[in-house]
Amino acid sequence: MLEFKQTQLSDKEWVNNCLKHANSMNCEYTFGNMYIWTKAYNTKIAHFNDFLICRWGTGNEISYSVPLGEGDFTAAVNAIIEDAKSIGVVPAIYGVTAGYKLLMQEAFTGKFEYKYDSAFNDYIYLVDRMTTLSGKKLHGKRNHITNFKKNYPDWKFEIINKDNIADCIETHKRWIEEKGEFDEDYKEEFEAVLKAFESYDELGWKGGLIRADGNVVAFCMGEPQQNGKCFVTHFEKASAEIQGAFPIINQEFTKNCLQDYTYVNREEDLGIDGLRKAKMSYYPEIILEKCVAFYND
Repeated sequence: MLEFKQTQLSDKEWVNNCLKHANSMNCEYTFGNMYIWTKAYNTKIAHFNDFLICRWGTGNEISYSVPLGEGDFTAAVNAIIEDAKSIGVVPAIYGVTAGYKLLMQEAFTGKFEYKYDSAFNDYIYLVDRMTTLSGKKLHGKRNHITNFKKNYPDWKFEIINKDNIADCIETHKRWIEEKGEFDEDYKEEFEAVLKAFESYDELGWKGGLIRADGNVVAFCMGEPQQNGKCFVTHFEKASAEIQGAFPIINQEFTKNCLQDYTYVNREEDLGIDGLRKAKMSYYPEIILEKCVAFYND
């Protein structure tokens, strides 16, 4: 039987031990992501044998992660099925990538229906390419950065630390003000950012910012996956009114902080056209498709 609880900082060690065996670069498969979104998504975790299992949502809108870890995968999926039945919901496993889909099809032939939504695909890029922005396709990005440096000759990059976190929070507030509204999604994201900053060092996150005319005009931050080859950028904020702010924080953060990794996962587009266009403009190396597996036995 699964015993779910809210994610606490004290869970980090055992969760990361399970995540080392995750067979995917899925952006959800990081401890920090599970920790900071606990309130927004009602995220809970369970330790089943040597597996981590996440559960999200409330009421009839409940979904689970694939079992992440090592051991009897089939038993872990069966535990999910039984838990869902016990609370009266259809067993739904979210974020099923190709490798896990094969495992499930072999173990549960015909018992799951798999549904895809491109809004939840991950955009994954080569660190080398994001560092150099080489090639004709990325010529426009290089031009935006050049113009930014001309317009702000005193610009500088800084690693995020306790001395400049408050400046990043103010930048995020200004970003919300530029949007002209403060809807529930913005509120939940801002709360997640604050929670990340409150436990920034304990979570082991990395971040960087761009300062121009003495002010922070862009920042980003995230955390490495336990596979050791991929970094997930969870948040990136910059003023849309400052040309080149997004490209320069992207490049400088990659150049200064991500050289130990092969890939950087810049997460999903959530079906937002502008966000999809922005992510595609960097020509991802991998578009990681994820589906939801619905139990139909």
